[in-house]
Amino acid sequence: MKNNIKKLRAEKKISQQKLAEILNVSRQTINSIETGKFDPSLTLTIKIVRFFKKDLQEIFIFKND
Repeated sequence: MKNNIKKLRAEKKISQQKLAEILNVSRQTINSIETGKFDPSLTLTIKIVRFFKKDLQEIFIFKND
């Protein structure tokens, strides 16, 4: 699933490592989510949405193919 996490991170000026620490996951998990190799769990998705204070649709781009 595509997402805007990298862009949102850049706006907040935080690294993958810092976001990972805040969300209590590994940096590799953040990288995999940003590159679309991994879809986060519902729990992690909620943490991401709350951290960025954005609507789900502003962060994750769901394409129904």
